[in-house]
Amino acid sequence: MASGEVRHYRDLLVWQKALSWVELVYRASAEWPSDERYGLISQARRAAVSVPSNIAEGCARRGPVEFIRFLLIARGSLAEVETQLIIARRLDYISEDWLDSLLESADEISRMLAGLIAKLEERR
Repeated sequence: MASGEVRHYRDLLVWQKALSWVELVYRASAEWPSDERYGLISQARRAAVSVPSNIAEGCARRGPVEFIRFLLIARGSLAEVETQLIIARRLDYISEDWLDSLLESADEISRMLAGLIAKLEERR
């Protein structure tokens, strides 16, 4: 990849980090009350899975314009999960430390997505 071209979405560090983050969201939400199974747990998990999924789908599309669109969707899903995690904290479903760690990771992923979007916009 000396040319800077991505051969596969699995080569993207942001996709790898997002995938690991999904695991953390799943682990954190496993401790939430079972009556949230079809509510907050399901919503947070689906939105978390959407982050690396949209990175992958965008990478598989033609050209930077479509890729950027999917990266923006991924950023939106990331913000959605952050909000759900904050709600979980307010309901005492998650500790402050757990929340801080998840939000810190989410911030890193968001910055990486922003950087990738900026690079792709330069190439347009």
